[in-house]
Amino acid sequence: MPRNVSGPQSAYATPPRELLELRSSPPRERADAARNRAAVLDAAAILFRERGVEAVSMDAVAAAAGVGKGTLFRRFGDKAGLAVALLDEQERALQEAILFGPPPLGPGPAGAAPPPRDRLRAFVSAYLDYLLGHLDLVRISETAAPGARYRIGAYRFWCRHVALLLAGREDPVADAHTLLAPLAAEHVRGVREELGDERLRAAVLALADALTG
Repeated sequence: MPRNVSGPQSAYATPPRELLELRSSPPRERADAARNRAAVLDAAAILFRERGVEAVSMDAVAAAAGVGKGTLFRRFGDKAGLAVALLDEQERALQEAILFGPPPLGPGPAGAAPPPRDRLRAFVSAYLDYLLGHLDLVRISETAAPGARYRIGAYRFWCRHVALLLAGREDPVADAHTLLAPLAAEHVRGVREELGDERLRAAVLALADALTG
């Protein structure tokens, strides 16, 4: 049974060190490597948008970017690695908003953090906006190999953030995984046509509300 979830719960006002360490960081690289990276990501973004993620090969990305296939594979590994790189900027923006942004998604001014319920609802909505806007890319990054979703650094950040907001419960880490489960891209892709975006959003928000009492 959960502890007293109807009473005060933790809603951190100062970003914990563990979250700061988990957030994504932009790559540090030489200027020429940065130019090649930008060319590849720009080409991939255009091809994915025009043809769909599944229809685009790594060979097509290399040709469009004007780089060798070997360079592309060494840098990104496979299409899942390319998807992760394309999502990186979006994930960093969401993480920065969570850590330092205005409430209710962020903590707001020191000493005035919004209630965990409000922050959790804001996170679910913001994450769904990100996920629905990049669903195919997130899906390929999460399903490249068995369990890939749970090894992605961004997932560990989302999970820890949710667990901190659920600190008043008996097992906040397990509850965080439970809340994130219906936000898996494969699940959302499978049920989106049947439920529609608004029903899907309402269901996950209802789960968030149940966890915060």
